[in-house]
Amino acid sequence: MKKQYDVVIVGSGLGGLVSSIILAKEGYSVCVLEKNNQYGGNLQTFVRDKTIFDTGIHYIGGLEKGQNLYQYFKYLGIIDHLNLKKLDEDCFDMISFENDPNEYPHAQGYENFVNQLAVFFPEEKENLYNYCEKLKTVCDAFPLYNLNWEGKYDPEILELNAKETINAFTENEKLKAVLAGSNFLYAGIPDKSPFYVHALSVNSYIQSSWRCINGGSQITKQLLKQLKKYGGEFYKYKEVTRFNVEENKVVSVDLKNGTQVSGSIFISNIEPKTTLKMAGSENFRKAFFNRIQDLEDVISAFSLYIVFEPESFKYINHNFYHFKKSDDVWTAQEYDESSWPKSYMASMNASKKEEIWAEGMTFLTYMKYKDVEPWADTFNTTAEENDRGESYEDFKNRKAAKFLEEIEIKFPGIRDCIKSIHTSTPLSYRDYIGGHNGNMYGYVKDSNNPMKTMIPVKTKLENLYLTGQSTNMHGVLGVTIGAVNTCSEIVGKEYLLTKINTESE
Repeated sequence: MKKQYDVVIVGSGLGGLVSSIILAKEGYSVCVLEKNNQYGGNLQTFVRDKTIFDTGIHYIGGLEKGQNLYQYFKYLGIIDHLNLKKLDEDCFDMISFENDPNEYPHAQGYENFVNQLAVFFPEEKENLYNYCEKLKTVCDAFPLYNLNWEGKYDPEILELNAKETINAFTENEKLKAVLAGSNFLYAGIPDKSPFYVHALSVNSYIQSSWRCINGGSQITKQLLKQLKKYGGEFYKYKEVTRFNVEENKVVSVDLKNGTQVSGSIFISNIEPKTTLKMAGSENFRKAFFNRIQDLEDVISAFSLYIVFEPESFKYINHNFYHFKKSDDVWTAQEYDESSWPKSYMASMNASKKEEIWAEGMTFLTYMKYKDVEPWADTFNTTAEENDRGESYEDFKNRKAAKFLEEIEIKFPGIRDCIKSIHTSTPLSYRDYIGGHNGNMYGYVKDSNNPMKTMIPVKTKLENLYLTGQSTNMHGVLGVTIGAVNTCSEIVGKEYLLTKINTESE
């Protein structure tokens, strides 16, 4: 590692890696520093019983030729090297409720989306078309989502509330629940979640939905290959402890091992609350520092990773969003010991193009950070392994057993197919992914006060920039666009978008 670089990027999540390639392609000398054993943040995978599991990326949208993520990935040089499996055209997400024998599909392609739901709601066809048109209109209002450099956010669109907007399309209570049924994608809060977050999340999956065969870490691998190709450097087990600031500029970072790395530009891909503390609260306006520290974290998750016995459980080429009852669609985060879990998302591991039998399946449900607070002072990563103690194992086993009881209702006989079960809690997400309190998607966005929850990617320090899921939108597409936004502050938006459009044709 050199002592000085043009650009030092702290954290190797998707935002950091995309930023590193964009700037390396522009001729900057770039260095990415990662504290953990694995690069990639939410793209990390892990293996249990020879079965690959994703930590954060269960499916991706917008990867059909000409669609937005396809074009961004084409520019980054990775699209042709990804091993993908398209989810069922007629149902990429299945919405279901414990007290209802029907299962409601979300289908790919807008016409198909309407037609598949019209089977269950024939009298709602026009309302479904109106809902789809609204999704498209809202998505059109975001320039970078459409690879445009011109245009500004419309405050009115930012202030639309997701629940209210969805409910306005129909009087049918079940359809309202079905349209909002995948709101686990953004941890929907009824009086806060903006409709634009719903639209940007759902729209790209309706355009096209994909699973990564053998996990999302292949995206990391391809990004690192491209970074290397353009002369960028990346190092793991390099934990940054401090940004050193002189005369309103970051001059270097301190590493945990006692060394320093200097640079001209610094991009932090670690979450903003931590970034500001590491750069020193005295270097920011007090009001700004406090606003960021006070932002509400998105809730975290408890995950169950099931390895199946060979040829015991059929592969299903769509995801499930299941609720105990349709009233739970917007209240699944509000649980107590007895009502947990109110809902869950289920996704299969994809291991080859055509498969009959599943190797593994992931189930995720909401879990508050306070549920694991008794062990909050324990830390455990591959780089620094620690045991959280017997009581923590008991807690996980108890929760896994309760979760499995709910799963068994939807998937009768699943227990008989299980070879082994593995779990993760908000502490796993905190330690491996780096989210504040293990949050799934950064900070809560609020339609009542959209600007309060927006974080500028350029900080008051002349050469410190932010990227990652907490700054713009979360998800593979959201974070990729966020990184383009960060880099456009450095190289110019018109210049960068023109280049991306030219190279992705």
